[in-house]
This record gives sequence, structure tokens and C-alpha cells, in this order.
Amino acid sequence: MRIGDAAAAAGTTPRALRFYEQRGLLAPQGRSPSGQREYGPGDVARIRIIRDLLAHGFTVEDLRGVADRLHLLAADPPPSCGSGGGVVGHRLSVLDAEIERLTRLRGALARRAGLPGSAAPPTALPVPDSPPDPAPDPGPGGGRGKAGKPGRPVRPVGVGRGAGGVPAHTLDRS
Repeated sequence: MRIGDAAAAAGTTPRALRFYEQRGLLAPQGRSPSGQREYGPGDVARIRIIRDLLAHGFTVEDLRGVADRLHLLAADPPPSCGSGGGVVGHRLSVLDAEIERLTRLRGALARRAGLPGSAAPPTALPVPDSPPDPAPDPGPGGGRGKAGKPGRPVRPVGVGRGAGGVPAHTLDRS
């Protein structure tokens, strides 16, 4: 089957298949007489395995290190990963470290904001003052806004806006 059909069967895109091939996760494919990549059912199964492992937190680099053994996961039932060492153990320790970091970050933010259950009294978060919204400049469009639409003045990016593009007056300043 061609790359588009294989990608659709595996629930991904042709671009992803080319990427997997470039990174060594997928063997270079045979070519049709017209030069198009040709995939078989085994390739589609391998692509599904790759996607499943990526969805479970593995990185492409993790998978590159075990690319020669990915086909083993197509067995029914798949083999056991053993003692949890190797790439699985490494990924679990990375995830545990990230969970610990995020937990500390969350606790610090909760204490700073004085949320119920936090140990420290609230400390006001500094919110920079936003400049007032400028008066609309009719400019060359004669009061027309974006794409020449009336009633929508063009405002420079970030002016009168707080974090994430939210109007500054709507941010909690407590």
C-alpha cells in the first residue's frame, strides 16, 4: 500500500511516516516502479506501536535506542519488559522527576496565592500596569479596522493586554 493508505490505516499522516523513517524507527521502504514508498501490514503494525509508545510518554530518542526490538511488541501477548530497567526504567524516572518538580511548583504557587490548604499566608503577585488603550487612529483606512472592516480598530499587539492576550482589566489583581 502507498504511504497515504498506510498512514490512514495507522491513524497518522504521511509526514509522520517519513519522519519515523528519517529517525530510524521505520526501516526504509521498498519503492514502486514509479518511486513511491510501499508499506505492508507489518509496517502498519509497527507504526501503531510507535504511536502508542509515543502517546505513553516515550520520546523519539527513547525509541531510537530500541528500534531494533520494536517488532517484538507486535507479538500477542507482547513480551514483558522485565525488571523495569532500560528505556522503560529511564522514562519512568524522568516522569517521576517531572511530577516531583511540578508538585513543588504547584505548592509554591498555592502558598503564594494563599489558597486553602497552603501553609503560608498570601503574598500579592505583582501585576504590571498596562498602558491605557490608545485612542483609535483612523489612519489611511478612514476608521476601518482589520482587513478594512468597519468598527474594528487595529491595536498594536500587546497594548492594553495582560498575560495570554486577556484584557488587562479582567486580570485578578488581588
